[in-house]
Formats: sequence, structure tokens, C-alpha cells
Amino acid sequence: MNWSALKGHCSERRHAWLLLGMLSAAIPLAAGSALIYVTNRGGTTIDVIDAATNKVVNTINIESPEVVQFSRDGSQLYIFSRAENFLFVMDRKSGKVVKKVPISGWANEARTTPDGKLILVCIRNTGTTAEDVGALDIISTATLEKVKSIPVRRGLHDIAITGDSKFAAAGSAGKFLVVFDIQKMETAWELPYDTGLNPIAMENNPDGSGRRIFINLGSENAFSVVDFATHKEVARIKAPDSPTGFGGGRGCESNGHGIGISPDQKTLWVNSRPSNSVFAYSLPDIKLLGHVSLPDQSVPGKPSRSGNPAWITFTPDSKKVYVSTCGVKMVTAIDVQAMKELARIPVGEMPDRISTLALP
Repeated sequence: MNWSALKGHCSERRHAWLLLGMLSAAIPLAAGSALIYVTNRGGTTIDVIDAATNKVVNTINIESPEVVQFSRDGSQLYIFSRAENFLFVMDRKSGKVVKKVPISGWANEARTTPDGKLILVCIRNTGTTAEDVGALDIISTATLEKVKSIPVRRGLHDIAITGDSKFAAAGSAGKFLVVFDIQKMETAWELPYDTGLNPIAMENNPDGSGRRIFINLGSENAFSVVDFATHKEVARIKAPDSPTGFGGGRGCESNGHGIGISPDQKTLWVNSRPSNSVFAYSLPDIKLLGHVSLPDQSVPGKPSRSGNPAWITFTPDSKKVYVSTCGVKMVTAIDVQAMKELARIPVGEMPDRISTLALP
């Protein structure tokens, strides 16, 4: 894909849209419920799913949304778009944008640290040169200002943070993993790869420190396991051979795209496009438990194609996992224990990154 052309196209449109807030009236939610935010990056909406009902309860209008994160108390949404190089801070209840924070370039991913103090932003391209040069932008949630930008030699695609908020691991299509020391706000160590890296999940020790990093290797339809203490790759696990027959190569995502660890740290879930499934593994032994088939694309007169599973998130109680399928405008809700589909939830154009807000 020509990222420069894409950014140029977005730049031409950046003044042609307004961040509007909630389209539908807010529906009362029970205490302790969770909301699943789905960025429909091929369109102009973010859909909000009530995890209690598996229904879309609100929609936010924004051009080419990339990612949504949250303040620790859930009062603010942190929204990034491909159309403008800003963090949009939105009041969740009113739907009003309260601040726009400039960032270094195209934000391909962002996460709020578990302690709620910082927003870490993966910059895919700073736009300073014709090359794919990236950075990690660090924004304070107290001041809503960028406090640091750590440059890296290639653009960053995804990020995972240790439970103690001390370190963050980010992957690059430039074939390396980089780990940042968040307290010192500097690069801690790197690990080279022979392939580009896709989504990342962090397994923690009981004290919240990093134990292992799990990384999608999209071109190989596999995932890598990195020991956090030794900084070494200790395993590379291919997706199972069955089911199969849904095609290979790139769709709206790579062959292996989407990985997540349940909040209770008991299961690892990994997407596979050729299998059109999400596979579950037990932790810490990484033993295959089974799979759940995902929505496919019907092609008249031909075999069905993969729906292109993309991203994964969980409810805070680890009872449900949600998978976006960017080729069929669908999010699938799955019962973690039973490993069975609960619902297919229609959403907008090319659903991509998906994140969970736990409500008090």
C-alpha cells in the first residue's frame, strides 16, 4: 500500500469533516457494564456496543477512525483518525470534543497506561521524510499535552503495555520489536525479526511486570513468543492446519492478524485469515484449546472467502471475547468458557481496532 498517497488523500479531506459526537440518544447502562468501541476505518463511524446486550447503542461520526482509548474514570474518550494528526479528547457523555492535541504524525495505534497517567501513541509515519519513519508519542492525561516523542527508524504498528505501566512493547512492519522504558521515556531494548510485526499482546507476572510478549507474524500466519526478561524469542507457533480453504495473502489485514490475552491471563486468542477463525490457547502452557469460526464472505458460484478477522478485545470479567471482521462489517461476540459464538453484531465499513471501556 502507498502510505504516502493515503496520507495525502486524507490531508485533502481533513477540513471536510467534523467530529460530531453521539448520533443516537444515550441508552442507560447498568452499573458495572462494559462498552465495546469499534473503529470502522473504511468509513466515518465508531460503533459502541453494550456488552450486556450485544447491541450497538451509540455511534460517533469521524472520518477514517483509527483507534479509541479512555481516561481511567471513563469520562473521556481519546480518539485518533487517519484524516488528521491529532488526539481528539471527547467528553463521553456529551459527545463534545474538549481538546485537540497535536501529535507527530499518523497514529496507527494508541494505548492508555494501566495507571491512567499516560497515552502512548504509535506513530506510523512522522511525515518528516519520504521514508516510513516512526515514533512513540507520550501524552499526559493530566495536562493533555504531548510530553515526549521517542523517534524510531521505522513506523510503529501496534503496542502493548505491562500491567505495572513501566514498559511498553511496540512492533514495526520494519521487522523489529522495540521495548520502551516508560519511566525513563527512552528505548530500553530491541529485537530484530525476519518479517514484519502485527498486533501484540502482553502477558504479565502477578506483580504486573512483563513476562512474555506475543506477536502476530502476519505473513507467516503465526505468532512469536518473546521472553521479557531475556529479550529473546523462545517460540514461533504456526496457526493450525484446520480449518482451511478460505484463501491466503492480504485482504484488509494480513494472514495472521489479531491477538489478545484475557484480563485474567488464562487464555490467549489468535486470529487466522486462511482459517477464518479465532484460535484459543491456554496460558501459561500455550496449549491449543480449539477454535471458533468467524463470519465469511459469500461469493456467488465460488467457495466462501475469509471475512478477514482483524482485532480482539475482552470484557473485564474475561467471560466474553469480541472479534472484528473487517471484510463483512461484523463483530462476533464469543463465550470464552464455552468457546461458542454468542452474537454477530452488524457495524460500519471495515471494522478494525476494537477496545473495551469498563464502566463503574
